[in-house]
Amino acid sequence: MDIDARIDELLANLEPITLEEMKGIRLMNRTDTKFVTDKANLARLLELTQGKYYAQFLNGSKIANYMTTYWDTDRHLFYLEHHNGRAPRQKVRVRTYMDSDITFLEVKTKNNHGRTKKKRVEVPCQQITGENGNEEFLQERVHLGMNDLHPTVRNQFHRITLVNYEKTERLTIDYDVHFHNMETGKDANVGPIVIIELKRDGNVFSPILDMLRELRIKPSGFSKYCIGSALTNKALKQNNFKIRLNKFNKIAGKKL
Repeated sequence: MDIDARIDELLANLEPITLEEMKGIRLMNRTDTKFVTDKANLARLLELTQGKYYAQFLNGSKIANYMTTYWDTDRHLFYLEHHNGRAPRQKVRVRTYMDSDITFLEVKTKNNHGRTKKKRVEVPCQQITGENGNEEFLQERVHLGMNDLHPTVRNQFHRITLVNYEKTERLTIDYDVHFHNMETGKDANVGPIVIIELKRDGNVFSPILDMLRELRIKPSGFSKYCIGSALTNKALKQNNFKIRLNKFNKIAGKKL
């Protein structure tokens, strides 16, 4: 059995939870931690979660499909803020939940304490304009308008969402991530790399942390926008990402 088939089999054995039931999970004092691993370790993690976690179920599937387009200035302000470690920092993106065909214009803000807040407004499609309040939405949150921004990098990926039985934490698992740079025309993917993000209520006990430690999966940042940009636009400053990119190359077993 290949690794994708094994992941599908293990996922099928997890008890489902609906999107409506997910809405009842309120993480009031949320902390987020990212981890990076590969598909082989994802399969092992799904083995450990059996009987302890629900898997989100939507439109007949436990695997969701996402498309996201990131917008930036001509000088790549948002990319450089992240590269240079500035806080607070922001990102602007348009995300489509492909299975439900719903799209949002979103602004993510990370503050000096590492907390991330997201504001969003529904839009008709990926090709956004300044109409329907979008201009005001951006001006209010990033103090920039549609004329200051343009689409830079688009990604597509699969996502699994797990919730522990106690409903004190949520786990998103992203894989098969592909990038297309709308400035350079270049494409890239991260091969077998899997990005896990743990969202939990404060410092309550986390069953998944023990499982991740057992598998020797350590916390590691991974910005899809920044990594996708670095892989597809070599003209961008990326000195501060080199160590991380080398680490990801080892996980992927190839040069990304």
